[in-house]
Amino acid sequence: MGRVVVLVILMLVMTPAWVAQGQDQESWAKRVDTGKEVVTTLQFYFHDKLSGSNPSAIQIAQANGTNNSGSLFGSLFMIDDPLTIGPDPTSKQVGRARGMYGSAGQTDLGLIMVISYGFTDGIYQGSSFSLLSLNPALNPVREMAIVGGTGLFRLARGYAIAQTYSIKANGDAIVGYNVTIVTYV
Repeated sequence: MGRVVVLVILMLVMTPAWVAQGQDQESWAKRVDTGKEVVTTLQFYFHDKLSGSNPSAIQIAQANGTNNSGSLFGSLFMIDDPLTIGPDPTSKQVGRARGMYGSAGQTDLGLIMVISYGFTDGIYQGSSFSLLSLNPALNPVREMAIVGGTGLFRLARGYAIAQTYSIKANGDAIVGYNVTIVTYV
């Protein structure tokens, strides 16, 4: 009886590692188990659509002086943006970015981002990471902080590198993300 209990406990402890290592790596994600920590790298595209009849980002608030500000200081947007494996909006969707961003810069376009990136594909289905950081959106490359997560990203820490792929005059943007996340085994 004691051996059976030990065997069952070992199977329960080792199963997540077997599942993660036994499945094919996704084209947009890589997971490396170092023994004590797991380093995950993700590459995906964020589609922020402000225009049309079904926008994925909408303005929910603005300050009295927002319209007089070149940086839209004081404006706040709520988002539910698709995440895809390629820049084409019709490429495979792997998740959604949900949360908000607001213009926090009086003289430059600095967006404070409070967003949960939730995944709907592969071994990361049901897992999410949280980003809380300033995004200097006009810089060609931006680095932002990852401050937590759920599921396989529980106790996550890391960073996201964002690079604008395209932006239209109406504000619609496609942004490429390269993310490195460290979690514990």
